[in-house]
Amino acid sequence: MKLLLLLSLVVLAQCAVHRVPLKKGKTLRKQLKDHGLLEDFLKKHPYNPASKYNPVLSASASSEPMENYMDTSYYGTISIGTPAQDFTVIFDTGSSNLWVPSVYCTSSACSNHKRFNPSESSTYVGTNETVYIAYGTGSMSGILGYDTVTVSSIAVQNQIFGLSETEPGSFFYYCPFDGILGLAFPSISSSGATPVFDNMMDQDLVPLDLFSVYLSKNGESGSFVLFGGIDSSYTTNGIYWIPLSAETYWQITMDKVTLGEKSVGCYLTCQAIVDTGTSLLAVPQGTYDRIIRDLGVNSDGEISCDDISSLPDITFHIHDHTFSLSGSAYVLEEDGSCSLGIQSLGTPTELGEQWILGDVFIREYYVIFDRSNNKVGLSPLS
Repeated sequence: MKLLLLLSLVVLAQCAVHRVPLKKGKTLRKQLKDHGLLEDFLKKHPYNPASKYNPVLSASASSEPMENYMDTSYYGTISIGTPAQDFTVIFDTGSSNLWVPSVYCTSSACSNHKRFNPSESSTYVGTNETVYIAYGTGSMSGILGYDTVTVSSIAVQNQIFGLSETEPGSFFYYCPFDGILGLAFPSISSSGATPVFDNMMDQDLVPLDLFSVYLSKNGESGSFVLFGGIDSSYTTNGIYWIPLSAETYWQITMDKVTLGEKSVGCYLTCQAIVDTGTSLLAVPQGTYDRIIRDLGVNSDGEISCDDISSLPDITFHIHDHTFSLSGSAYVLEEDGSCSLGIQSLGTPTELGEQWILGDVFIREYYVIFDRSNNKVGLSPLS
């Protein structure tokens, strides 16, 4: 661990690492609310983020419900093709595919987003392969192609990506991003497409086979994904390394979870996924019921903003370390009202009891995603 940190600091001093700034924009939830569509949408599409992590049943299709992105608000810019065509994407550690809208897409969801035009890129290579990703609110289908994908100053040659042809549903029309750049493992990639970061490693485009993420709080600027290095200014409180329990998502084993001094879930260990593509902290239904009961909030998670300072910490016991969230970290304030940044995953899936450590958790830690050692590093930010 010390050797990796020392090497990372040397690399940052001597070699080029690649920082992609992230901007914090209006969430999809806010977009739908502003257009008077939120209540109707939630009735028609019950929120079940757990379905994103169901096992992939075939090499050509996977489940990745877009509701997971309703509260996501961190986006970055990439470019595809020669000359470059720019797109706003979510850097998603909970999926593995890169896809963007294309000029072939006739869905209304594509009409107000940037669309990739293969005929305007001299480096584009088409294929006869198709890609299909099922969502809780519809689906994305399209074709696969190869082109140069530029992330920060990293030019990834011959990167396979999806060009959407259909994105059914008016829901997608209001998404504040164009596409998704997945940063999970190849084993869960639809159509067997090689993820962007795997090609970065294979083409020796990063000095270290890892990337790190910092998410700012309360609308502050400065959020980023750093490819190939660790920024020492965010690790002054040390780095705690946690081995992965599966090379699919960035999945780890937790020992237990406590609310104050009381256990509220994960009694016999459980699995957790560190996911930049999910905004909230997602927990099993039973745990969610216990948390809102113990905190004295209603079933919708609404809470008085005046009560935040008196709320107990939620503490995650992981690999002989503890990682805590204060009330101010797990309560979200919007338009003068406050609500828990926690949601239910529903009943346990076939994967067993499962948690998703989304942006509510990640904002409290500088997170390092280490592919060379298959570990996640957490450095407390306060």
